[in-house]
Amino acid sequence: MSPCWEPNTDIRRGRHVVYNLHAHLVLVTKYRRGVSNDDMLTRCEEIMRNVRTDFGADLIEFKGEEDHVHLLVHYPPKAALSALVNSLKSVSSRYLQQEFTGRVNHSIMHGRFWSGSYFAGPCGGRPLAIVKQYIEQQ
Repeated sequence: MSPCWEPNTDIRRGRHVVYNLHAHLVLVTKYRRGVSNDDMLTRCEEIMRNVRTDFGADLIEFKGEEDHVHLLVHYPPKAALSALVNSLKSVSSRYLQQEFTGRVNHSIMHGRFWSGSYFAGPCGGRPLAIVKQYIEQQ
């Protein structure tokens, strides 16, 4: 190897694949209710960091507000992005509703914390530093 060549830590290797897949995800609370506070967002980040390990993904950046969260995820090609999002939403919803029963009104939100829809945008064309900066500023 050339001494000028430095390995790119973002590029991952599998048995038969070399990949660098990133996605910007936005998850919105049901009916866009502003239920999240700082404690809930901190706990939500912990839960999502635990869930992502099941998929071999990395949570690069996390930022949230009262009614939505932004995530920058580095995921392998074997993990379907929709399955990753579904797992993130279902597990975090279950834990957050159990742990923060006073903040989540079950009758209004019909037992669901997250909206059924989400935003997923690829981060292939722009530098990740710009996407990370955008998420940090949210």
